Amino acid sequence: MSIKNLLSLCLFFVTSYAHGVNTDKSLIVTYAKPTLLGNNTSFSVKARSPGGSWKALDMYLVNLSLINTTTGSSATQKSSMAYFDFSGTAEISVTYNTAPITTAVIRPYSYGLLPQISGNNTVAFTLDKPQNVIVQVNDNIFDCLHLLSSTIDTNVPSENSTDVIYFGPGVHNVTGNVLQVPSGKTVYIAGGGVLTATLNFSGVHDAGLSGRGVLYTTSGGAIVVEYSKNITIDGAITVLNPNGYAINSGQVDGFTIRGLRAFSNKGNGDGIDLFCCQNAILDGLFMRNSDDCIALYNHRWNYYGNSSNITVQNSSLWADVAHPIVIGTRGNTDNPETMDAVTIKNIDVLDHREPQMLYQGTIAINPGDSNMIQNVHIEDIRVEDFRIGQLINMRVMFNTKYNTSPGRGISNVTIKNMVYNGTHANPSILEGYDSDRSINFITFENLVINGKQIADTMKKPAWYVTSDFVPMFANDHINNLTFRAT
Repeated sequence: MSIKNLLSLCLFFVTSYAHGVNTDKSLIVTYAKPTLLGNNTSFSVKARSPGGSWKALDMYLVNLSLINTTTGSSATQKSSMAYFDFSGTAEISVTYNTAPITTAVIRPYSYGLLPQISGNNTVAFTLDKPQNVIVQVNDNIFDCLHLLSSTIDTNVPSENSTDVIYFGPGVHNVTGNVLQVPSGKTVYIAGGGVLTATLNFSGVHDAGLSGRGVLYTTSGGAIVVEYSKNITIDGAITVLNPNGYAINSGQVDGFTIRGLRAFSNKGNGDGIDLFCCQNAILDGLFMRNSDDCIALYNHRWNYYGNSSNITVQNSSLWADVAHPIVIGTRGNTDNPETMDAVTIKNIDVLDHREPQMLYQGTIAINPGDSNMIQNVHIEDIRVEDFRIGQLINMRVMFNTKYNTSPGRGISNVTIKNMVYNGTHANPSILEGYDSDRSINFITFENLVINGKQIADTMKKPAWYVTSDFVPMFANDHINNLTFRAT
């Protein structure tokens, strides 16, 4: 370790003690939850390093959504969340206080974490690096534990820094419930800190948000970023049940979102929506939302212009309503726009529940409003068995609820190393609008459905098409659809 890094770590521990953070040589850091926040007693959880002392983690109440398909109303479902920081290895013990544990899993399954059930109601497992996981017992997808962990924060700023708007532990309110963030400023919310105001980055540059704290039940969306440049949201901020989107962003050039966690249960409870943005990186996210987890759009409201160079990576997505990822939909019929160069990679899709056929697809590419979507690369996608929906939905569409014209087309999409294990997927749909507004050059490479690789070279009856084995319907306006083995 360099002298500079050693001094930074020492400074972190001094600062942590000053802020009331519980820490010791085990390098596990916990944060006290403000007493004013809601609690859920379904779980108790503690963590330690091997041979170290146990540290209890405070539990947050998380509200989730279950849509009634008869009435359209949303029933709030109570769930649990806890968070902490660590380095090295963390041993975890989780006790379910509601009933005996008969089954237990840890998701995403791709992490390969196997819980050990002990006694009547406790499971134990080990994390060898910070990860965001769901501990699911007795097959209950709502009364579960969202256990969020991150690296130890060694970049804690001074409370008196002129470049920082600092919120320490405890609950913080802002007059008018909106905090306007100026250029050159970083909002820092310390672990154990809770801010109830919407953060507004409007017409600014070189500003950001960091820390380990919580944005809690904001009266509108949690974060608005618009008409701005070089905005960074970094650290491990958690957005908890806002009355709107976790992040709404329009006409931003240079936007990094790293390590964000977000939960929602209200209508229009999207995770991250980008409108007409360029040069954006969304990295290391954990999203469980009551509408689209991630939506990439062009024109809407007062946002105008093309979208380009957007990357979504290294994330876990759970859509209790609508899509984990949707691209297209919104655009400008009068002055058509293009979405170009989108990369989606290393994603775990944990769930997708959308009874409406028009809004299905763990990944949906749906240009309307004269949008053109081109040059999309999707790679290393692991899809767990979701409740209701489709694996893939690509449609050049004209949905009169949202669009004023059909999209112009979809071109040059590669989907590589997508794996789905499950039994609940409806047939995927690829649908061009007409011969002029078609879908062109779509390549699936190493698509694996329940252990079977889908490829044009696979053994099949001569009168079958490869897409039958997904299964997938592709209409007459699809050109150059290819399934490759590798």
